[in-house]
Amino acid sequence: MANDDEVAARLGAVYPELPRGEQAIVRVLLDDYPFAALGSLRSLADRAKVSPPTASRLFARLGWSGFADFQAAVRAEGREHDRSRLREFVATAPDGPRRAAEQLRAGLDATVAAAGEPLLGRIAALLSQARGVWGMGGPLSELAADYLVRQLASLRPGVRRVPDGAAERARVLLDLGPGDLVVAYDFRRYSDTTARFVRAARARGARLVLVTDAWESPLAAQAEVLLRLPRDAAGPIAPLTHEIAVTELILVATVPLLTESPGRLENLDALTAELGQD
Repeated sequence: MANDDEVAARLGAVYPELPRGEQAIVRVLLDDYPFAALGSLRSLADRAKVSPPTASRLFARLGWSGFADFQAAVRAEGREHDRSRLREFVATAPDGPRRAAEQLRAGLDATVAAAGEPLLGRIAALLSQARGVWGMGGPLSELAADYLVRQLASLRPGVRRVPDGAAERARVLLDLGPGDLVVAYDFRRYSDTTARFVRAARARGARLVLVTDAWESPLAAQAEVLLRLPRDAAGPIAPLTHEIAVTELILVATVPLLTESPGRLENLDALTAELGQD
């Protein structure tokens, strides 16, 4: 890969020669790169106000075998970006702690900026109104999901973690319905088991809040609300700090909507003290 933006440069280079409809697709892609490239073909076409066949013609004209091939190129570019950052990080090992602190701070700033007030408000409304809330994640991101569940369960009833194991998850799905909400954390490399559960839950009418990365989980099209952490929050080792930070923001936004929280917390403290006695 010549550079981190080779695909974007390729789109920009051909733009003047394209028909108007295909130019509209390129404008959408470049205005929100790489995010606009990682949803569905139909959503991309809708944003550009053209038909899906018009979008398909653009990718064929540029030498990709189809939209999926184009998306694979964008994701491969993202992976190379991460490898480059890791190589740079290793090459400057003597300054590692200082650079790590700078990158962590930059990632946190970008995460807070990405989790804007309107987006947090929509998530908070769903968390406060759902009949039941189910949290889940993949490797490492399951820790953020556990944190959400532990904190939110202290504030409202009906909050649980999606269990491990196919049989246990199947039993959960038996009772899921339109009143339920799944909050999934899905980061590269995306979890197949998370995807299977979420798709089954959505088929039963459950709603989805998805927290993902700049390159977007394949589940993005399934989400009612999508919270996408920016590329700056990825870092060479994708620190968990950013996932926990955005979870804290979600919780802070949700608390004012949960009128039963004070009494529930008092009961929880009393029960904890009672159970902790010999």
